[in-house]
Amino acid sequence: MYPRLAARARHAAADGFATATIELPGGPGRPRLAVAEDARADMIRALEAGEPVEADIIDRLVLPLVELAVPEWRATLDALLALPVIGGPVAYSGGNISIGLRLAVAEPRIVAAGLFAGSFVPRAILEDARRVTIPLHVLLQWDDEGNDRQMALELFDALGSLEKTLNANLGGHTGVPQHAAEDANRFFVRHLRSRQSGAAK
Repeated sequence: MYPRLAARARHAAADGFATATIELPGGPGRPRLAVAEDARADMIRALEAGEPVEADIIDRLVLPLVELAVPEWRATLDALLALPVIGGPVAYSGGNISIGLRLAVAEPRIVAAGLFAGSFVPRAILEDARRVTIPLHVLLQWDDEGNDRQMALELFDALGSLEKTLNANLGGHTGVPQHAAEDANRFFVRHLRSRQSGAAK
């Protein structure tokens, strides 16, 4: 993922924005999350057998990541915004959609979010989705082999934001076209620059 993340960071820097990312809980170099690993194995077994992925599996897979990652992201924001060269407003881009939605509800410093549509979303996160009010730009890869398109569309419909855009493109998970990335950049420029201008007045 590093080349894709680095390219996105360079685009943001070209628009005058600082970027940062952190490794997910359970990721490389971090302590294992046994409950999530067990749930991932159960999910793979269900998918390979052509069976539905039960809600309990999704909860066990995703909620531990959300519960650990959201406080880490908030602490990261504290550290970054304490630096003299970095100020707000703040946007969230990409990553696990469940983490992004929980952050959008829990973190008032985030004023806009660009999310990658996902389908394996816990019931608790669906409730969060209804409470999200910030502008959202959601990217959906129509042929994403790792997501159920209909479930992703239902999640988009559940989002409570009055300003939400769904950008759907043909192709698999890593086949995001360049113009879709450019659309996302314009979304961030529009919302972050307007906030910066308002703060300067």
